[in-house]
Amino acid sequence: MALALLVAVAVCAAPSAAGPVPMRWTPPALSSDEYESSPTFSPNGEDIVFMRSDRNFARWRLLHSRCERGRWSPPRAPAFASPEAGIDADPAFSPDGRRLYFVSSRHDPRREDLDIYVVERRGERGWSAPRRLPAPVNSPASELLPRPGADGRLYFGSSRDGGHGQGDLYVAQTDAAGRWTAVNLGAPLSSAANEYEADVSRDGRRLIAVIDRGDRSHLYRFERERGAWRERGRLPAREDVFQVGPLLSPAGDRLLFAQADGERSGELFLLDLVDAPDRRWPPACGGPPSPRRSGSD
Repeated sequence: MALALLVAVAVCAAPSAAGPVPMRWTPPALSSDEYESSPTFSPNGEDIVFMRSDRNFARWRLLHSRCERGRWSPPRAPAFASPEAGIDADPAFSPDGRRLYFVSSRHDPRREDLDIYVVERRGERGWSAPRRLPAPVNSPASELLPRPGADGRLYFGSSRDGGHGQGDLYVAQTDAAGRWTAVNLGAPLSSAANEYEADVSRDGRRLIAVIDRGDRSHLYRFERERGAWRERGRLPAREDVFQVGPLLSPAGDRLLFAQADGERSGELFLLDLVDAPDRRWPPACGGPPSPRRSGSD
């Protein structure tokens, strides 16, 4: 989520790429005339936390909705969220649902430096106070879209010094004593371009990255083979607007992401990555939503 670099929302147009077509997914209870993005689900599918921004992808804030009696509840700010807009972004549940990571500039008087924070789940509805992760996970530069892997490692983007370009992809983990290390994922995941968001499948074999190669930020697919990452090209989505906030299904066969959607500003879209995906994901509260083709009204 290159917050300072994303271009303004463009007019609606259908994607030109052949093959699978992204379908609008956002359930009506979660949709608005603003920009919904960066979703994350609890493991049981009963909670969704996401980010809502204004129509220019600014003044972002975190919202939480719960599946209650077959319906998503009206989205509300979780207790740990800052009441000030433009402070918190990019939520992500851990695979076990016990923690939720997000980025925030609450520590910075200038509200410019985004660092990774974590809260602990306290029962079904409670949360601990936010805790800012230490260096080397965080740095003097901004960190974006923390995504915890099934192996306990934490993937994120950062524009810190020492990288390959404007922004790179990193992975962090703790040792037996709880000390953090963080390393640049290197080529081909990090390059002279601006890589700043990624999500990794539970088996660690598929990765979807948001990369700006000088033509807006788009989604690129990587697969791990023989211990190395291989790029498999750009995913079909609109060319005239950016994509943001990728979230892979647990099986790695479906992808949620956000992009501009005409008068509806920004919405969540669903893309099948294989011919026969597990259609039980994303979680459907009270029945499956009715996805519609990108560009439909």
